[in-house]
Amino acid sequence: MSRAEEFEELRPLLFAIAYRILSSVSEAEDAVQETWLRYESSVTEPTSTKAFLSAVVTRISIDVLRSARSRREQYVGEWFPEPLVADPYEDPARSAELADSVSMAALLLLERLSPLERAVFVLREVFAFDFPEIASAVGRSEAACRQLAVRARRHMDTGRPRFEADRIQRDALASRFFDALKDGDVGGLQELLAADVQMVADAGGKAPNLPRGIFGSDNVARTLAAFLPTLFQVGGQLEFHEINGQPGAIFRDREQKVLATWALDVLDGRIQTIRAVINPDKLAHVGLVADAWAVAAEAKAARRRTR
Repeated sequence: MSRAEEFEELRPLLFAIAYRILSSVSEAEDAVQETWLRYESSVTEPTSTKAFLSAVVTRISIDVLRSARSRREQYVGEWFPEPLVADPYEDPARSAELADSVSMAALLLLERLSPLERAVFVLREVFAFDFPEIASAVGRSEAACRQLAVRARRHMDTGRPRFEADRIQRDALASRFFDALKDGDVGGLQELLAADVQMVADAGGKAPNLPRGIFGSDNVARTLAAFLPTLFQVGGQLEFHEINGQPGAIFRDREQKVLATWALDVLDGRIQTIRAVINPDKLAHVGLVADAWAVAAEAKAARRRTR
């Protein structure tokens, strides 16, 4: 097998590692590409191609994350990961576990860790690398990596997100939610929302945004029922889709350009959190991006006409 063929076989794993460390599709793709360039130019043959490439992409991702953290601290409004529409790394035996590890809630929790802690946690807890491999990847001793793993696990366990275990029930509830959304059915929405549900959005100062979060089933239901039907009236479309391993949707304008993605946290038969990504810079990998300002203005004008 050629180097190119070996690399392509491992590309899904490399992307999966990089995305969980970086929370960015574009940066993860760049890290994978840089890994290939280094592998292609390397004159030595690694004992284990998987271990070698995983170590390279991990080191690159750590370096990128260190520089990204300062930018995220200066971010306008809520910061969310770039939405992941499909995880190319598949393991049927661990599909639910892998999906939970890439959820918006889990990735936001990972933001609390240092870059080294995050990398060690991802390699150990998500992909089950052994400590000698992890030590080689992050350039620390095995003992230091074990300490990093313990510290990271302690941080993660204090806020580890929980999700609906039955994925069929979870997806059925999400489908009912989006149906009620299209109909502007306040009562139907309230029945599906947790009493303390929260809806938050990441616009990055580059798109129309919600207030700093909407809280409570009544407030969320009434806000959604007031706005979404007029979006559909001006040609907006809702595409039910898994986002970051959880039920969600892609919103498009009448030209099929992307307006936003939503990801839902579902637990105990209710929607606990709705996270919307509206920042156009974070949607380019999903498809052509719509002019959200123009669509919002058109929807606002349609609401005025129907009053």
